[in-house]
Amino acid sequence: MTAQVPTIALNSGTTIPQLGLGVWQATNDETEKAVRSAIDDAGYRHIDTAAIYGNEEGVGRALANVGVAREELFVTTKLWNADQGYEPALSAFDKSLTRLGLDYVDLYLIHWPLQDDTRILRTWDALEVIAESGRAKAIGVCNFEPRHLELLVGRGAIPAVDQVELHPHLPQQAVRAAADKHGIAVESWSPLGGTSNSGWGPNSKPNTLLTDPVITRVGEQYGKSPAQVLIRWHLQNGLIVIPKSVNPQRIAQNIDVFDFELSDADLADIATLDDGVRVGAHPDALNLGAPE
Repeated sequence: MTAQVPTIALNSGTTIPQLGLGVWQATNDETEKAVRSAIDDAGYRHIDTAAIYGNEEGVGRALANVGVAREELFVTTKLWNADQGYEPALSAFDKSLTRLGLDYVDLYLIHWPLQDDTRILRTWDALEVIAESGRAKAIGVCNFEPRHLELLVGRGAIPAVDQVELHPHLPQQAVRAAADKHGIAVESWSPLGGTSNSGWGPNSKPNTLLTDPVITRVGEQYGKSPAQVLIRWHLQNGLIVIPKSVNPQRIAQNIDVFDFELSDADLADIATLDDGVRVGAHPDALNLGAPE
């Protein structure tokens, strides 16, 4: 490996590499090439996909041909909202495993909180059955606000992970505080602020972080790119981070972040970028993919 990526202990008793590769918006062929490059060339051991991405097959093809044993890899996929509910979730998980060509995943996540608490709880019941079977080593959620987390905690259920949009414009202090209270790890999607054309929710905007003068200036001190500074920011905040790229050079660059450390002054400067502006939708604003 090019770097020794630290791990974070999950409440499931398993550990997750703190830095991984995301594959949102990549085709199956792009995903296969990116995952093989990430694992075999750059040293990644953590891959994050989802059923709705449409590229689980590409991940599976890559995993079948990399030079690393399955037990050394951490694979995450996610349940889309159209399949929420008890029986639909069980069926959807089976289909994800088939597309991935795996006997188990390391983490299975509810992708989005429906505006239907009863269905969320039935979905979670299905995830617990999956976890008990050993076919998911850990289970968790995505885009859950503090009230959603409390809904599960009130049932005695503690997700291992809450994966949310998180970057210096949106540091998600309330979600992080709620998660920390219950021993839930927080994982950042769109950790670099998204792409230049990825504003897709009401009141969202395209990414400006990769050209932000504060981030650029901090990077120049260390001879690092803005992306590397942002990834380092997530790591030093104790977050799990999954930057997406299909470019082998950028994939390698994104994991080359363990030879420098942001100072307290750097972190204070980056904290001034918090303006609460999202790249994606607020979880309460859209009932994405809700089943009929």
